[in-house]
Amino acid sequence: MTSYALFLGCTIPARQPSYEVSARRALTKLGIELVDLANMTCCAPPPVQSLDLETGLSIAAYNICLAEEADLNIVTLCTGCFESLAMANAMLKENEKLKARVNQILSNAGKEFEGSKEVKHYLQVLLNDVGPNRLKENVSKNLSSLKVASFSGCHLLRPSALLKFDDPEKPYIFDDLIETLGAKSIWYRHKLKCCGGLLRGYADDVALALAREKIVNTTKAGADCIVTLCPFCFLTLDLGQVLMKSTFHEEYNMPVLHYSELLALALGIDPTELALQFHKIKVYSVLNKIG
Repeated sequence: MTSYALFLGCTIPARQPSYEVSARRALTKLGIELVDLANMTCCAPPPVQSLDLETGLSIAAYNICLAEEADLNIVTLCTGCFESLAMANAMLKENEKLKARVNQILSNAGKEFEGSKEVKHYLQVLLNDVGPNRLKENVSKNLSSLKVASFSGCHLLRPSALLKFDDPEKPYIFDDLIETLGAKSIWYRHKLKCCGGLLRGYADDVALALAREKIVNTTKAGADCIVTLCPFCFLTLDLGQVLMKSTFHEEYNMPVLHYSELLALALGIDPTELALQFHKIKVYSVLNKIG
């Protein structure tokens, strides 16, 4: 069994239990052991790094040090956490002077970044450790009638030179993994455009307008649901539809799922075990389509 240190970040444990439980159940069923390490902290996302780069990198590197001590690579669920940790890992491995300055900071906490481990998004684990063939073999639910609008968000793809996840202009990995489960990944207008999530709390009207555009475009394209990878994208598009009803007096009821939830359902995991009741927009229509 392949083992990874699971990095959950802040948002998923606090606000999205369905993301965590579906990912744990699905990855475990596919032979991936998830190890919880004590004392992991915030990933220090890009807004922190923009204030003080070395401090942000040191916070991210602290978490990587914990994985190095446990002799485990890291798997993340949140795309923002993936960006922060993978970017820090790449920058410190490539820049010895920066690594030395960060290690000087880390020494105050008794840590030293060695650069011996990798940071992976869970899609990379599915693609490289499980593989499309074994993934298909484990699918037990027929998703062929389901039309999915995929949305990976911004942080999984950029900065592409450091993350090296997919083609940032024409990404395909996420869509391929949706279709590996048997569902149809459909095209819709402005598919790669930001959902507005990171503008929440700063420019709420702009954030909601961007989210509305995403919902309108996926609805017009005939999607049965939107499937996301980012907890902020999920929040913006799921809760956002409640806000759209009160703000624009428009009701869409477009189900929004995490890919891990779609994966768990495809693997035949009982929906009652996936905490789907925490979704603001109910997913009954999706469950009915896949039986």
